[in-house]
Amino acid sequence: MAFVLCAVTFAYGTDDAGAQSRSSVQVAQSNAIKRIIVEGAERIEPGTVKSYLLIREGDVYEAQRVDRSLKSLFATGLFADVSIRRDGENVVINVVENPIINRIAFEGNDSTNSDILESEVTLRPRVIYTRSKVQADVKRLLTLYRRSGRFAATVEPKVIQLAQNRVDLVFEIAEGDQTDIRSIRFVGNKEFSDRRLREIVQTRESAWFRFFNSDDVYDPDRLTLDRELLRHFYLSDGFADFRVLSAVAELTPDHKEFFITFTVDEGNRYTFGDIEVNAQLRDLSAEALHAVIEIKPGDWYDISSIGKTIDAMTQKVGELGFAFVDIRPRIKRDREARKLNITFEVKEGPRVFVERIDISGNVRTLDKVVRREFQLVEGDAFNTAKLRRSRQRIQNLDFFETVKVEQVPGSAPDKAVIKVHVDEKSTGSISLAAGFSTGSGILGEIQLNESNFLGRGQNVSLKTTLAATRSQIDFGFTEPFFLDRHVRAGFDIFHVSQNLQDLSSSDTERTGVTLRAGYPITENLRQSVLYTIKRSKVTSVSDSASELIKDQVGTEILSEVSTALTYDVTDQKKSPTKGYAGTLGFNLAGLGGSIKHLRTTARAAYFYPVADEWVLTVKGTTGYIVGLGADVHFLERFFIGGDDIRGFATSGVGPRDKVTDDALGAEWKYTGTIQLGLPLGLPEEFGISGRIFADMGSSGKLEPSNSNVDDTGSIRVSSGVGVTWKSPFGPIGMDMALPLVKEDFDIDEIFRVNFGTRF
Repeated sequence: MAFVLCAVTFAYGTDDAGAQSRSSVQVAQSNAIKRIIVEGAERIEPGTVKSYLLIREGDVYEAQRVDRSLKSLFATGLFADVSIRRDGENVVINVVENPIINRIAFEGNDSTNSDILESEVTLRPRVIYTRSKVQADVKRLLTLYRRSGRFAATVEPKVIQLAQNRVDLVFEIAEGDQTDIRSIRFVGNKEFSDRRLREIVQTRESAWFRFFNSDDVYDPDRLTLDRELLRHFYLSDGFADFRVLSAVAELTPDHKEFFITFTVDEGNRYTFGDIEVNAQLRDLSAEALHAVIEIKPGDWYDISSIGKTIDAMTQKVGELGFAFVDIRPRIKRDREARKLNITFEVKEGPRVFVERIDISGNVRTLDKVVRREFQLVEGDAFNTAKLRRSRQRIQNLDFFETVKVEQVPGSAPDKAVIKVHVDEKSTGSISLAAGFSTGSGILGEIQLNESNFLGRGQNVSLKTTLAATRSQIDFGFTEPFFLDRHVRAGFDIFHVSQNLQDLSSSDTERTGVTLRAGYPITENLRQSVLYTIKRSKVTSVSDSASELIKDQVGTEILSEVSTALTYDVTDQKKSPTKGYAGTLGFNLAGLGGSIKHLRTTARAAYFYPVADEWVLTVKGTTGYIVGLGADVHFLERFFIGGDDIRGFATSGVGPRDKVTDDALGAEWKYTGTIQLGLPLGLPEEFGISGRIFADMGSSGKLEPSNSNVDDTGSIRVSSGVGVTWKSPFGPIGMDMALPLVKEDFDIDEIFRVNFGTRF
């Protein structure tokens, strides 16, 4: 009986489950989506709309999936509005398409070109209009204006509806005035004054004389650069603990001016202590690397000298046969003695090779012009120091606004690709100048120069100078990599005519061609070789001129070979502040032509920073010329005074005819200068600096002069003060000097103006 009951119970349960299953199927079928209908689509195909949905025809209608489909359609940015509704067994998708942009315009942008604004926004004609993209572009435009110092600028987007669901988008701009810098203040600086630190940062206080640049307009990116400039300045002068605690820009309530405050912590000033080398490479001795270290214990700490030392050590290790090296300085502070003990750890670096060097951005400049500046080539062992020097060499070409060099992984773990991106700039220039030179009188100058001729890195120049007593024209061409080698070769064609009636009762003309080539022997030592063929002519000799000058009337041909060695370890070429340089030259004339002589010249200069912006300069020159079988020609002799011995006129020192007072030139000379350059407390933009100097020198003939010539060969000394103005037309120097030791026949000159600079 129990068995029968169980069986009955089992049969009853089975019938109930089947009924529930049939009921669920019926419900699912009644909720199934038979069709998906898209309404409102004009440009976009219904199939495209359906592809973004998470539901399909035949699926069960679920509210959660429908909601997610709605969000998916909105996320495409194609639609301004979307709705989904159930219509019986169908689902209806109603869309309102975003319009297409027909045109983008800018109004009110007086200071910024529309092309610049157009490149900044992301929207373009024939692109779908969305509010989010418009607001993002408004922010970009405001950021652009703020970078140019216009913090009061406003941008209002306006939409003009057109037919066929198109719109014109107009950005209405109110630029406002530029936001100037009222003051730049420093807090925490004790070693350097606010004035000195204002010269270090690039941001400038607003002033009437800064209308040529925008450095007095607030730029947050420039403020970031200023922090780094301050840091490098202090770290290069011994302040190893220096920090910029904050750089705050406060905007005035009227949004017209900023107050900028830098808070700094200078810390203590350190000197270099013990310098050690820990060589961890087999068969590499530390002594071999000590020879290239130029850091001296007791010198003020300078972060740049550490980088130079690492470069020198890396090169030395490479010369010794170690391709993969990693050199890192370990600095240990001795705070009580205020010394920094440095240990250069030399380890084996990762074994990575240069797979490829990619260059981009050079539209005009040939690839090889950039590539030949690299100290690495494909297949070389990767070297960070050489990569850094290569970037600096490319930057030094002065062909590009920016140079970006980065290392990216190559096709294998032991390979690296070097990517170089450059932004080209204009390399041609034309300059017009007018001025006054004591030696030449009123002068005018026109110069055309192209430093990247045809994108080949060649230099072509044409210079014409017209003055009261001198006219000159020069054409020069230089190929920096002659025959694809590190040989700088070129030629110069010149013509010079001078009126020397006041100095030597004659006129002169010189026309010629110079062929030149120069190449580096080491990083700091360079040799140059020149050949000059020149026609020299002495004319218009006065009847009252010296007999020695009358003997020189006529035309002579000079064929001369010259060579010079130059050693230069100064910190910069144009205005050195430390280091020294020297040149030794030899000239031999007589390989053809009518002028025959042997000339030796030497010059040297030493620069020492006494204090910040105070530079002591000691320099001197000497020369010796001897005729070969004949007297030295008048135009090839030495004439000193004026620029090299201030306080004396041009050719005011040296042998002179007693009767006519004509300068006759000398066969030997020497000059020397001790000068202290100093700041004058004027704004840096003025470009005016001062100096105190003392000059000395003399010149004479090798053989005793005859009775008609004044030639004592005695030393002359002068002293004075001067200023240099870095004008838009080139450097102009003004000196006032008094002769302290002189001869009666010398010609004085108290005040002198120099147009241009000399070594």
